[in-house]
Amino acid sequence: MEKKKITISDITELKKKFLSQNLNTVCQSAKCPNISECFKKHTATFLILGKNCTRGCAFCGIEKHIPEPLDADEPARAAQAVKELGLSYAVITSVTRDDLHDGGAAHFAKTVLEIRRLNPGIKIEILVPDFKGMQSPLDIVLEAKPDVFSHNLETIPELYAKARRGADFERSCKVLKYAKSKGFKTKTGIMLGLGESESKLSKALARIAEEASPDILTIGQYLAPTKSHHPVMKEYSPEEFQNRENLALSLGYSKVVCGRYVRSSYLAEEQL
Repeated sequence: MEKKKITISDITELKKKFLSQNLNTVCQSAKCPNISECFKKHTATFLILGKNCTRGCAFCGIEKHIPEPLDADEPARAAQAVKELGLSYAVITSVTRDDLHDGGAAHFAKTVLEIRRLNPGIKIEILVPDFKGMQSPLDIVLEAKPDVFSHNLETIPELYAKARRGADFERSCKVLKYAKSKGFKTKTGIMLGLGESESKLSKALARIAEEASPDILTIGQYLAPTKSHHPVMKEYSPEEFQNRENLALSLGYSKVVCGRYVRSSYLAEEQL
């Protein structure tokens, strides 16, 4: 997947726009390698519930700090930004807010409803945290009826203690399974290069397929946001990505998007 050359002004334009609207994007906060391409297309993945996370995943560029108070006007601003960008497909994600009794689920649902109210006919994908595995927050976000429910597994279970502290592989599988059981189209993402072996990756993918049965699986290369983050243990070749895609398809996944710059939110409308 070759990256396109674009001008600095293309990126600066949207950065200024989001800054003026006091909106966060995962593109900026997580230092996504696809930011240039997405901003050139005037699209972005909105990051709600503030910009500070209560967890500190070793691979993630989003900062772990004391979280900000909830911004009651954020859903309306996000909806207005979606309208101004002319999006037909919106992706909404958030930081993890373990400090909130519902993990921010009500705020999530309000954002979905506001976007839909101001943008009739739009399709909405939500990429949610695990809400500590609690069912009631999941019910709240599902009642908003997103078109796609996404929750990332990120890596193999053996690497959770190092790379995804505070999360639990089985719990995340149950989150996806619950949404699937309610009739929603589900999606999850895995990163390669954190230290997984081929055999353990194969076992993890088989387990996800069996326990969660997501409709869409994305597999991308882990690229460390900074030198202080978890190191990149392996750079995968295009042929190796193709082999992993073939592996996933052989395990029963119906839709697999695989490649170096693939991210769960990247070109999400095309994935659907």
